[in-house]
Amino acid sequence: MKVIYKIAKSELSMLFYSPVAWLILVIFTFQTSMAFSGLFSDLVVDQAIGNRLWDVTERIYTNYRGLLSQVQQYLYLYIPLLTMGLMSKERNSGSIKLLFSSPITNTQIIIGKYFAMMIYALVLIAIILVYIIFGIFTIKDMDIPYTLSGLLGIYLLTCAYAAIGLFMSSLTSYQVVAAMCTLGVLALLNFVGQIGQDIPFLRDITYWLSIRGRSDELIGGLICSEDVLYFLIVITLFLMLSILKLKGERKKTVRKIAVSRYVGVILIAIFLGYLSSIPALMTFYDATITKQRTLTPNSQEVMKQLKGGLSVTTYVNLLEPNYEAGLPKNMNRDKRLFRQYIRFKPEMEMKYVYYYDKTKNESLDQRYPTLNDQERARELANGLELNFKMFLSPEEIKKQIDLSAEQNRFVRLIERENGQKAFLRIFDDMSKQPSEKEITAAMKRMVVPAIRVAFLAGHGERDIDRKGDREYYVFSQDITYREALINNGFDCYKLFLTQKGKIPENTDILVIADVKTPLAKEELDEIQRYIDKGGNVIIAGEPGRQDIMNPLMVSLGVKFMPGRLVQESENFSQTLVFAKVTREVAKIFPRFNWMLRWNYRVPMLDAVGLDYRTDAGFKVMAWLETDSTGCWNEMETTNFAENKAIFQPDAGEKEQVYTLALALSREIEGKEQRILIMSDADCLSNGEFSMKRRGVNTESPIFPNYAFSWLSYGEYPIDTTRPRSPDTKIYMGLEGIMWMNIGLMGFFPLALAACGIVIWAKRKRK
Repeated sequence: MKVIYKIAKSELSMLFYSPVAWLILVIFTFQTSMAFSGLFSDLVVDQAIGNRLWDVTERIYTNYRGLLSQVQQYLYLYIPLLTMGLMSKERNSGSIKLLFSSPITNTQIIIGKYFAMMIYALVLIAIILVYIIFGIFTIKDMDIPYTLSGLLGIYLLTCAYAAIGLFMSSLTSYQVVAAMCTLGVLALLNFVGQIGQDIPFLRDITYWLSIRGRSDELIGGLICSEDVLYFLIVITLFLMLSILKLKGERKKTVRKIAVSRYVGVILIAIFLGYLSSIPALMTFYDATITKQRTLTPNSQEVMKQLKGGLSVTTYVNLLEPNYEAGLPKNMNRDKRLFRQYIRFKPEMEMKYVYYYDKTKNESLDQRYPTLNDQERARELANGLELNFKMFLSPEEIKKQIDLSAEQNRFVRLIERENGQKAFLRIFDDMSKQPSEKEITAAMKRMVVPAIRVAFLAGHGERDIDRKGDREYYVFSQDITYREALINNGFDCYKLFLTQKGKIPENTDILVIADVKTPLAKEELDEIQRYIDKGGNVIIAGEPGRQDIMNPLMVSLGVKFMPGRLVQESENFSQTLVFAKVTREVAKIFPRFNWMLRWNYRVPMLDAVGLDYRTDAGFKVMAWLETDSTGCWNEMETTNFAENKAIFQPDAGEKEQVYTLALALSREIEGKEQRILIMSDADCLSNGEFSMKRRGVNTESPIFPNYAFSWLSYGEYPIDTTRPRSPDTKIYMGLEGIMWMNIGLMGFFPLALAACGIVIWAKRKRK
């Protein structure tokens, strides 16, 4: 150990007595200071102009634009300049012969020199640590472990680069050649992950060998044994190769034996890498304060209940627009979607089935108008350089599974060993892939039965099968829409009571929306029986339907008021009312508090006011209401396209706060019954879910999402919200930016430069 220490000390002396090491430190310091100051200043300015800050630690240090992410992007430029002379200069000066003739082993030489590089890497880390310490004193409740995890990632990456550079330096006596070779190997390790991804056996090897993104998880706050062991294995591999190189020079051996040693070391490294990537052998630590790199508690609870085997089979239709996500070359990337789930269920299997079958794809219709499905699939397979035989024909895939209900789209089938199944879909939005909420909802279906939602039909109600603007298809059972009930743990079906039908006993929620023709007495009685028994209900009204729908709510103590609500607006129709969340409900439900805090409104295109009593045996809570001014119940105007409504108190019109959504609850036989009454049925319509209005914060899926969560007692949709990170403030004003820039971009690098000059001058005098 003493010998290794002396070699390391000697190497550090030569390193810090040379201008190169100091020049790198000064440039690195200035570059990182400039990056940090820019990120920090942006948030200070945001805070100064009144914008709310959030996740300050992540935004400055660890996200894709953060300081640590920027450091890893240009770190590879510095290390080859440091390592190029580690062994090359020994050959140039002839001192390598002295080392070989001395009682120093090859291992001691390599480890000693590498130890010096590890210490230099710590100096680089110390520079970054200055910015973290600065943040500790200026950021409210800074997430320190989060940044330390990132520092670990940067340090391991630097050490890996140094080990590679040391090996390259041992191969040649030319320092420039050693530096170029190091850059070449680093480039190879960055791109090797893209090699052979179409070949099953080679795919996993090259993907593991790739160094690209290896420190991303650590910078992102997740310390995974696989990533840490990857760096340790790579470091050990190149150190062993360096030792073998010196051994070959020191003592000539038969070529076959020398080659076998190199091959053996590489194979051992690959085998250890394989072991480290086995899910059952992995360990994890989430360093973030909000545990954002770990499944939320609700998802973890679902995974605990999924006992026994579990498989996820991805069905990839070559004729469907989203096929590329499941191709063999993207398989490892696709599997990362389930990485957090595999952490809690290591035995989870991932399978892929490839086929072709008819589906909606306008692009193919335009490109190959005269070809049939088989010919189109063959053309695509040839263009993608894939073996057409790997794709099952329509007849062959139907023998395995019928995907017609899924429109033959890209879909995953989650299956337990007991035979329970659930589909997991991708969606027609920017993100495409399912998030934790949708994945957990699909898995939870096999633990907690889906919530059965019955939509009353037969009297002109909103239809869940039709796609017109006023219907309910999108929010209920559109498989391509992320927020649809069917994708979040609900099963929807139509309910006809016109032929003396009964409400099924397993109905969890009954939806009665915009009844256009009067219900028969038998139908009213059946609905009343369901309510009296404690069934959960949504009732959504419309102007002009008061006489038809009010009989439904007599026992509830609620009625739709006459007329229709209008709201003064310069940009929108008067009949469009923007409902706001009440403070009462925001205090009780955190989700609604979020809507209130950010002033999110629920658009209601045709609304009526709700009148209610509090003595009907229910706990009553208003969820949505109008503004206190500018809104009244219009009694006379009917043609709003040609006429403008004018407030007329003499006609019985009142300008006041109107309740637009009302929640009722009561205890029945040990169970809480929940009923939601809404003054507008359009807020759940197809047209509303695709509508964006400028100048108003509206997000149509938010309110129904919360409403159905309440009606299902929080079972579905899955709540994947996390606590807010406490780092929401910076203790520095605009006046501090200048001094920060002077200190970090001026004094800091100049101090290092001065230190280097002093040491270099002392060395020269000696």
